[in-house]
Amino acid sequence: MAAQSKLFPPERSIRHLFSRLAATYLRHRKQISRTVYLALFAALVKRVHNAISEQKAASHHQEELRRRPGTSSLGEGGDRPRKKVEVNREFFRNLLRLLKIVIPGWRSKELRLLFGHSVFLVLRTLLSLYVAELDGRLVSNLVRGRGKDFLLGLVWWMIVAVPATFTNSMLSYHQCKLALSYRKRLTDYIHDKYLSNMTFYAISALDDRVKNPDQLITVDVSRFSDSLAELYSNLAKPILDMAIYNYSLSKSVGGEGLFIMSLLVQLSANVMRALTPPFGKYVADEARLEGEFRFLHSRLIDYSEEVALYHGHEAEKDTLDKGYFTLIKHVNRILRRRLYHGFMEDFVIKYFWGALGLILCSIPVFFRIPGQVTQTMGDRTESFVTNRRMLLSSSDAFGRLMFSYKEISELAGHTARVSSLLEVMDDLLAGRFEKKLVSSASTEENSAILSGRGVVEESDSIEFTDVPIVSPNGDVLVRKLSFTVHPGDHLLIVGPNGCGKSSLFRILGGLWPVYGGQVKKPRFDDIFYIPQRPYLSRGTLRQQVIYPDGVREMRAKGITDDDLYEILSVVEIASVVDRPGGWDAEEEWRDVLSGGLQQRIAMARLFYHRPKFAILDECTSSVTLEIERVMYETAKKLGTTLMTVSHRRSLWKYHKKILQFDGQGSYIFTGLDWERRLKLEDEKEELDLQLRMVPELQRRMAELSA
Repeated sequence: MAAQSKLFPPERSIRHLFSRLAATYLRHRKQISRTVYLALFAALVKRVHNAISEQKAASHHQEELRRRPGTSSLGEGGDRPRKKVEVNREFFRNLLRLLKIVIPGWRSKELRLLFGHSVFLVLRTLLSLYVAELDGRLVSNLVRGRGKDFLLGLVWWMIVAVPATFTNSMLSYHQCKLALSYRKRLTDYIHDKYLSNMTFYAISALDDRVKNPDQLITVDVSRFSDSLAELYSNLAKPILDMAIYNYSLSKSVGGEGLFIMSLLVQLSANVMRALTPPFGKYVADEARLEGEFRFLHSRLIDYSEEVALYHGHEAEKDTLDKGYFTLIKHVNRILRRRLYHGFMEDFVIKYFWGALGLILCSIPVFFRIPGQVTQTMGDRTESFVTNRRMLLSSSDAFGRLMFSYKEISELAGHTARVSSLLEVMDDLLAGRFEKKLVSSASTEENSAILSGRGVVEESDSIEFTDVPIVSPNGDVLVRKLSFTVHPGDHLLIVGPNGCGKSSLFRILGGLWPVYGGQVKKPRFDDIFYIPQRPYLSRGTLRQQVIYPDGVREMRAKGITDDDLYEILSVVEIASVVDRPGGWDAEEEWRDVLSGGLQQRIAMARLFYHRPKFAILDECTSSVTLEIERVMYETAKKLGTTLMTVSHRRSLWKYHKKILQFDGQGSYIFTGLDWERRLKLEDEKEELDLQLRMVPELQRRMAELSA
């Protein structure tokens, strides 16, 4: 006989108390369940509201910081701290911006693809639910020995497999199409910004926040698009499955057991999340190291001739090995973290949650659910198999939802890298630059100059008034440069290396910001630049002459191939047209043409465009004096004002003014009397030669005196 409780009278025993509490709960079951669900929903809404409020406040604060004008430059040794990649407000803010780019509107193709993808996701879940019920009936007929019903159910099961497999194929198809559409939208958006207002130049020359824009545009955009398209399926499908399967399970096993199991699952999921490594940061770092390793190889290709002449292959091999070792070391670290994390995930998801699921499925067998009729063994078998199938599907959905956190972390890494590119391009378009100074001069003084901005006005002449000339590393080469070039005032620019000649041309070409003073210059189309090594695009011979125009622009100007042939005849390279393919021949022209022929092509390009001003940077160093004479005389006849950088005396007679830098921060701007200057230079060289002979004459005099 069981002992009575000493704390309660017999009629108030613990069993009796629990029975009364259970009876009270069953009478008010619906109200209690609704209260719990409403409380959970209210907590979820409050959490989302707080997250959105914090995100708006952070975004507003960051936008205020970004609106500050001027150039933000880092001093020597002031390395910029790398942003920590996490699934946080910053990630969702960046992701929302990218989503607005890849899904531009309600009528976009991407939204239609998403809608179709969502329809097939719902259809797949409903088919899976129906297959679970069908499996239960098949096993029930098998236990009851109903062979005919079993065979009919099996045939019907095979028929249902047709739309199920078609749905799976359509899901894969829509996911791939979404990834391609996302990539196209994002690539087009980036190309529009990257190739406007000289951003492609400024991002590498004026700013050092983005190291490898080529990899970001090609590799990281592709990875982001694939990850985003895959994540939608890996999030929407599990959430939908869990909602439908859990609702069906709650009707079969009761909402209480499902609620308790959900709490245990949520608790274990929180523990797993706390122990999950920062895979997003790992992915971002891996992509960065991949880009740096790729850059080392591309750099070796660009300077292969110089390295070969120096026999520097061993030094380059050490550099490449170091870059590869750093990358592999990081990859191995990720693999070790994934090993530990995968072990924990598999144990918790497959076995711990599986045990909870078996307990949940056994509830209808060992306990009677209120409102449920008495079941036979076949009914219990059918119920168990159906519940088991739905539970497995729900557990699989929750497992995929948990695994998707790692995918979200990886998406955060791709999002951070792509967003960093967009943010830098926005800053460059707004005139904000960040570059680490390596100047030997006063960093604070240079920073003050770099933070300023001058005035640029359109004019028929070129006029600089108190404009500072700055080198790429932050050295202020000339603090206040002033000169004026009117049409017809051909200007010769001379000076030692690193004195500011190239920086001056960058300002004229719109590549370099004006850090102070005032610059008056013609429109961009009226200034043409020819470097010592001309740029030859990938395309036909015709495109080399008319670059950057296309054939359509050439026809619109009324210029024909015969006109181009006459231009080539002026610089004596018309024979190039007689090669196989003629004007339509496509070659890698920098490998086909010699240095002299490339410079002649560049001058032919100048004669085609006929600009008002031309900047000639040692552009005749590989041609004969006769061709040089033809080039300059033809350019002057076309009405082009020449601004030449060269140390060749043969060019002096084609210029009227000279701008001479001394390399110490000073300069002279004056008229050029080329005949008188040439005589002075000859006399200077003669005196210099005589001075060199003085020590020898003194030595000889000493010998004779002895």
